[in-house]
Amino acid sequence: MNFTKESGKPRYFVIELIKMIEIKDLHKSYVMGENSLHVLKGIDFTVKEGELVAIMGSSGSGKSTLLNILGMLDEADKGSYYLDGKPIKNLSEKIAARYRNKFLGFVFQSFNLITYKSALENVAMPLYYQGMKRNERNKKAMRYLEKVGLADWATHLPNELSGGQNQRVAIARALASEPKVLLADEPTGALDSTTSYEVMRIIQSINDEGKTILIVTHEDDIAHMCKRIVNLRDGVIIKDSKINQVRTKSATHV
Repeated sequence: MNFTKESGKPRYFVIELIKMIEIKDLHKSYVMGENSLHVLKGIDFTVKEGELVAIMGSSGSGKSTLLNILGMLDEADKGSYYLDGKPIKNLSEKIAARYRNKFLGFVFQSFNLITYKSALENVAMPLYYQGMKRNERNKKAMRYLEKVGLADWATHLPNELSGGQNQRVAIARALASEPKVLLADEPTGALDSTTSYEVMRIIQSINDEGKTILIVTHEDDIAHMCKRIVNLRDGVIIKDSKINQVRTKSATHV
């Protein structure tokens, strides 16, 4: 708090959070034979730095299509998309890949781990493609395994880990390249309820450190562990609400 010299009264400063994701009038259709399926119908959506947002909707609502566009795995037919202030449109695959590596981390329902590599090797994999030396990438990978509580399991293969442990490895891998935004597609969809809450508490703790996170989920209880819920129906946003709740202290590992 500062005081003005003239009046001696306190002067307040408002810190404007960065718009990490901004999309306007987003449309997406798919051609199916002689017909066209209009999946997204003019989406307007902004996510500020440090938000934890759940995207919900029934099958066919457009939530997975929206996540694919945000992850630069697909491209809109119409509208604008800005990621950390940078326009995402008509990018070459080389540039798109560079942006994905720099800005985005991905977590999937099926984990997508390499079955014949250890937890440590899986987490270190994106660092290998960044050209980081082995000793350096292994040290960094271990730090992220420690963050998700799996340092003691670093040498284990995916088939030696539980579903929840594999998802924690996947989260550590997504974070290792230090992306600005974490995109999670049904991260708890293959887990039982107890393990789902454990994984979500880790996601909460990562968000508490300032990471911007978007989660696609069909589970209402998981969505309510986020700070904001965006509901889609038939390709449009029907509700966008903040969650007012007292969260339990997030744990860095479980």
